Amino acid sequence: MIRHLHIENYALIEHLDMDFHSGFSVITGETGAGKSIIIGAIGLLLGQRADSRSIKTDAKRCVVEATFDLAHDALDDFFEENDLDFDGSECIIRRELTAAGKSRAFINDTPASLAQLKELGEQLLDVHSQHKNLLLGKEDFQLSVLDIVANNQEVLNTYKKEYKDYRLLQKQLEDALEDAKNGKEDEDYLRFQVNQLADANLKEGEQDELEEESETLEHAEDIKSSLYTACNNLQSSNDGTDILGLLKHSLSEIQSISSVYSAADEIAERLDSCYIELKDIADELESQAENVEYNPSRLEQVNERLSTIYTLQKKHGVESVEELLKLQEEMEDKLSRITNSDDFIEELQQKVNTQKDKVLALAKKLSQARLAAAKKVEKEMETHLLPLGMPSVQFKCSVLAIPSELTGTGYDQVQFLFNANKSGEPKPVSQIASGGEIARVMLSLKALIAGAVKLPTIIFDEIDTGVSGSIAEKMARIMKEMGDHERQVISITHLPQIAALGSHHYKVYKEETEDATLSHIIPLNDEQRIEEIACMLSGEKLTQAALDNAKTLLGK
Repeated sequence: MIRHLHIENYALIEHLDMDFHSGFSVITGETGAGKSIIIGAIGLLLGQRADSRSIKTDAKRCVVEATFDLAHDALDDFFEENDLDFDGSECIIRRELTAAGKSRAFINDTPASLAQLKELGEQLLDVHSQHKNLLLGKEDFQLSVLDIVANNQEVLNTYKKEYKDYRLLQKQLEDALEDAKNGKEDEDYLRFQVNQLADANLKEGEQDELEEESETLEHAEDIKSSLYTACNNLQSSNDGTDILGLLKHSLSEIQSISSVYSAADEIAERLDSCYIELKDIADELESQAENVEYNPSRLEQVNERLSTIYTLQKKHGVESVEELLKLQEEMEDKLSRITNSDDFIEELQQKVNTQKDKVLALAKKLSQARLAAAKKVEKEMETHLLPLGMPSVQFKCSVLAIPSELTGTGYDQVQFLFNANKSGEPKPVSQIASGGEIARVMLSLKALIAGAVKLPTIIFDEIDTGVSGSIAEKMARIMKEMGDHERQVISITHLPQIAALGSHHYKVYKEETEDATLSHIIPLNDEQRIEEIACMLSGEKLTQAALDNAKTLLGK
């Protein structure tokens, strides 16, 4: 649950620090006082998109931070999988926005992505705002309610994985059929290209070798001349000096004094190394010079081979023999698929059929669980709705199984049917229910879901729209009961009947200063609660009757 909320420079809030408690709490305040701003700030912590316009005017940045008590929530796996610090009891989520449009998020002071915020937020709290009543008209929401009640998550996850594999196989089959159709038309030309590449008998690395050989053959005479000149210079210079002979003679002279001059041995050793190295170089130069020959016939063969390679590269838009070989392999595979397309398609079709059977089996398991859950939802919804001013309510969960129409969630089409009266057939709830009835249906569904998913915190943002009087009080009792089961329930409300049943009461109000309009939220003590609820009852003019009525609502 949320233990503490800190907001700084967000919209009309300059600075807010508020402690929250378990159980049922209420937040009240005049329209426009800033209640929705608090919901917006909490939304940032849940990974919602940031808007720099939300930053308070003239502020450089805004910060929203919440401390959550997770001592009773099994979330260790999330922190371990995402490599986030966690002491097993407390989690701090922080979101920072700058006027320049930058956004940063942190979980326990470790930078986090918005995806991580969303994943964690879904397990920490649920914010139900007025627009979420529209979900009653969405089939996927209705289906998810049944899956939650049926505890289908594990089977559903397996189904989604297998369905993804099934769709992938279907796509491969479709592509294979298309390739086979087009391939028959292109087979002759493709075979010609494959044969042309095969006839070229390309080898990896040959292009570099041929280009180097071509350069050598074209400049053979120059290379041979330079090699011989270098060799002759070592053995006999232009003036007749024999460099190697002189070096050999110098070595003999130094060796002759080694017995009487101790430094001679080291010098002799170095001279000997130089002589050996130069002698070896001279021999190598002579050998290479003899091996280099001007061969016009070989040069023509090399250039013809290179011309073949260059022509193929230009034709296929590649720059190396290796790319040509890869292209040849791909063409051969494609040609093989065309030649053996019937067998390949038959094999793929068998895989599709096998995978479809697996998916259908899982979809059937989901459907059976949903049918059982539908009966439970019908019974519990009527139990919840009867005391909410609907003594003759009809609530049905239609589950229509269409095995021929597999989707990402199975083959069931789910629709919630509703009628507040005995007469007439139930119809889709979004078509027949009034605003107040939809509010009561949604609250009942939330109470039902909350018991199944064990969400630590639920925030209701004016879910009481369209109701009043005793119905509002009964809705408040449902929320209070939800909060009594180790859960934190917070209701933002305009109704005194709901506000009076909160274990904790917070008031949002606006303050007009010389420079700006600011929103504040404060906890109310007993006397302040009486006055706030009296104002909700009587309006701007506070009467004694309203005060007495407020005390009655509060049980004072």
